[in-house]
Amino acid sequence: MGRLLEAVIPSRLGSRFRWLLASSWTTNLSDGLSLAAGPLLVASQTDDPFLVALSALLQWLPPLIFGPFAGALTDRLDRRVIVIVVDLVRVVVLLLLAAAIVGGLVSVVVVLTAMFLLGTAEMFADNAASTLLPMIVDRDDLAVANARLLTGFITVNQLVGPPIGAALFVAGMSIPFFSQAILVLLGAILIRRVVVRADHDVRLRGPIRHDIAQGFRWAMRHPAIRTLIVTILIFNVTFGAAWSVLVLYATERLGLGEVGFGLVTTMGALGGIVGTLAYDWITRRVSLGNIMRVGLIIETLTHLGLALTRTPWVALTIFFVFGAHAFVWGTTSITIRQRAVPTELQGRVGSVNMVGVYGGLVLGSAVGGLLARSFGLAAPFWFAFVGSAIFVVVIWRQLAHISHADEQSEPLAM
Repeated sequence: MGRLLEAVIPSRLGSRFRWLLASSWTTNLSDGLSLAAGPLLVASQTDDPFLVALSALLQWLPPLIFGPFAGALTDRLDRRVIVIVVDLVRVVVLLLLAAAIVGGLVSVVVVLTAMFLLGTAEMFADNAASTLLPMIVDRDDLAVANARLLTGFITVNQLVGPPIGAALFVAGMSIPFFSQAILVLLGAILIRRVVVRADHDVRLRGPIRHDIAQGFRWAMRHPAIRTLIVTILIFNVTFGAAWSVLVLYATERLGLGEVGFGLVTTMGALGGIVGTLAYDWITRRVSLGNIMRVGLIIETLTHLGLALTRTPWVALTIFFVFGAHAFVWGTTSITIRQRAVPTELQGRVGSVNMVGVYGGLVLGSAVGGLLARSFGLAAPFWFAFVGSAIFVVVIWRQLAHISHADEQSEPLAM
């Protein structure tokens, strides 16, 4: 047992990392329940593809609106306290939503409002939490630490959580949301045990817009970080268009039903586990730039395959391959950012990346909802395929910058 624990969570990462990991896995289980229960709750209130897509948009919109502000606050305040306070806000919203369901007061407006509030709170928590890891583990251990955090994301958020969330929803619409509230509260308690070392001593003063602009300028002047942000922005437009109607695609086009919808994320999670096991082997043999290139090709072909098929087992196989790609891409991207960005800028540069991530998702979900309403559920996937294919050609040479990710840009001017 000791050897297994050492292999999964090496002792050199320290006890602080283990508390962070426990908190992350706990809150990821909560988020995994909502991956299935949230869309199912929306679909129980409306079958309009545009409103279903709007629910995804309202969860993705807060980072676009508040992301830069969250990044500046992360670099100004105690990052651990931010996570705890925001998690408590999430608990309150989840309890109110569950109570509305029990009391028969739920409606599509109530659900969409809750989605927006939860998306806002999660955005503040995620931005602050992503900056904690470089403060508690050594730089050379960031890759393995990120891999362990993302392993938890894959197993409990993508693999375990969705089918449980779907099953709980079938048992009682309010049950998954009460369960989420309990898990988020436990995650907040666990992260109180994480004590960061005192290397984050910057106390920013003056107009917050100056801090935001400084983070944006730094990100745009660093070739690798700039390339990552532009790539994730464009590819999330195409991804968001397709995935915004995924619940309808799975339940109607594939005929999987409510519980079967959970299989979609489950298959992606199983692929992610394969990516986890192969990650060290891949990074020893393939350059970071080529990892990104292969990943973009896989994502492009994913959209094509889903646009063409109506067969559940074919679609689930595609989701499995996509899950492996998503893990490798995500681990590589966040490790590059944590290694390249100075500690005092982690929050702001992370928020620029977040704006790219969710800006693409917001635009994509709006496009996906309109396309699905006008041309059918396959239309967003065709849009995603064509858009991704064009961008791969455009960005291909720029991905070489990823190979120089550890090279520092000009010194930070405060």
